Amino acid sequence: MKFLLVLLVVSLVHLVKSDSQKYQKQFHEDFSKSKSRYFYYGSTGTTSDFKFNMGVDSPTDPGKKILSFKLDPLDQAGPGKGPEIISKKFTHFGTYSTRLKVPDVKGRQPNVGAVVGYFTYHEDDKEGLSEIDFEWLIADPRIIYVGTWTGEKGKLQRIGRIINLAEGEIIETISKINYDGKPTPLEGLQNMPETIPAIESYDASAQFYTYGFDWESDRMRWWMIHPETSDTLTLWDYQGSKLGIPQHASKYRMNFWHTQDWAVEGNPNSLEKPNYPFELEVDWMDYQPEKN
Repeated sequence: MKFLLVLLVVSLVHLVKSDSQKYQKQFHEDFSKSKSRYFYYGSTGTTSDFKFNMGVDSPTDPGKKILSFKLDPLDQAGPGKGPEIISKKFTHFGTYSTRLKVPDVKGRQPNVGAVVGYFTYHEDDKEGLSEIDFEWLIADPRIIYVGTWTGEKGKLQRIGRIINLAEGEIIETISKINYDGKPTPLEGLQNMPETIPAIESYDASAQFYTYGFDWESDRMRWWMIHPETSDTLTLWDYQGSKLGIPQHASKYRMNFWHTQDWAVEGNPNSLEKPNYPFELEVDWMDYQPEKN
């Protein structure tokens, strides 16, 4: 009897330990070293050494060590083909933030088709997709895409907002099923704020900015730090429904990749294969789990 009791206790301790090892505790990765405790490199494209480096000097922010992602012109189109880092453990509800600068392509290849993604992503066999995004199509770095994907293959649920921050224009706030689904405008608490003040000088490639999102079971809020006032500017505060809010754990990620079929708003020509090793600079990434 005593043996069975000891065996049960040992098993429970092992179960708790294994479960705690699955989920990431709070961390701040400043990319000051050549390797990370929290992320691994997960590109499925070419193995060129220049695509990915940590702990290197920033070419635009003196004194900073950064994560450097560079596009390889030989890479095929598609997410994951370019450089990508993925958290070693799962993350869940909480606050996510980063400081980054997307590449300036205006003088070299203004119609390049390339995406910077700051996001969470994990597809579970039973629970489906859990994805939260910040994205920039670098052909127009004034525009920010935020949103989520949830659900099962063949019936993916999207909620999303597109913002031209330099103009203070919310281009759309919608819900749809699958990539080619008909968009339905969101209203009420799902469409807050209804207006956003312009940051006239906003250009994600001109300098580093701090961005983040708060992930709760019944609320999603995307935000950034205003470059002049240092106040938190809410880009989208989605409430009033759990539609589209991921409920299960995910992996924390950053990537940079070529797209041949997603053009930035207002420029249908921005699908060109990259001709140069354009560089994304990431100063840091942070995760603070929700407090129970």
